[in-house]
Amino acid sequence: MKKIEAVIKPFKLDAVKDALNSMGVSGMTLSEVRGFGRQRGHKEVYRGAEYEIDFVPKVKIELVVKEELAGRAADVITEAARTGSIGDGKVFIYSVESATRIRTGESGSSAV
Repeated sequence: MKKIEAVIKPFKLDAVKDALNSMGVSGMTLSEVRGFGRQRGHKEVYRGAEYEIDFVPKVKIELVVKEELAGRAADVITEAARTGSIGDGKVFIYSVESATRIRTGESGSSAV
């Protein structure tokens, strides 16, 4: 099994969710996060005063899939989240040693 973490722009969430659902991914965890990368935040003007926003709002999606689906799921996320501008986000893939469904006690890929 593989865990995929994707940090994307918030307005791309629905497109990513729909793309993952269309390939059969049934569950995911979502967190609202803040951060910055190469963009180093941005400046905004409020009532004539300019101020810097260091941490930009993002959405982090986490999902666990069978190993053979991981590459395709990462590609689907990348395509759905891409705008072509700086700050589009990142996709990370990790190995998952084990998983257990608490309700039934199932373990391994059947728990996912």
